[in-house]
This record gives sequence, C-alpha cells and structure tokens, in this order.
Amino acid sequence: MAKHEICALIPGTFYRATSPNEPPAKADGAPVAIGDVIGVIEIMKTFTPVKAGVQGKTITFLVENEEPVMPDQVIAEVEE
Repeated sequence: MAKHEICALIPGTFYRATSPNEPPAKADGAPVAIGDVIGVIEIMKTFTPVKAGVQGKTITFLVENEEPVMPDQVIAEVEE
C-alpha cells in the first residue's frame, strides 16, 4: 500500500481543529478524501487551511496539535 505525505506549505503553528471550540478536523485512522481540510496553520493571526491532495483509507498525523511547523515539513501521511 502506498503512503502519501501532506506537507506544510507555510511556516506557523499547526492546529488539528479549525477553531478552538471544534473537534479535530480529522482523527488518526480516519478516511480522507481529496480536498478534505485536515487542520489549519496559523501565522500572525491568519489561519490557512491544510487540505488533503490525495484520497486514502487512513490518515496518520506526524505532528501534534499546536506544534510549530516549517515549509515542506510532513504533517501527516495518508495510506491508500
């Protein structure tokens, strides 16, 4: 089975939920469709959605909620 990486496009802080009062956008092990929002990256109070560019059976997050990320850092892996 192939694994695909979802990488940060910008530096900032990664949040698994789209807002503080919401549950995580995706849970570890959840299925993923192309275009699904898996979290957001915040930089200077601007929140940029992180979208899956692939479809898969499961997602595994490699960074924790509220963890700083850098461009091209792998945030999650999606298994076909």
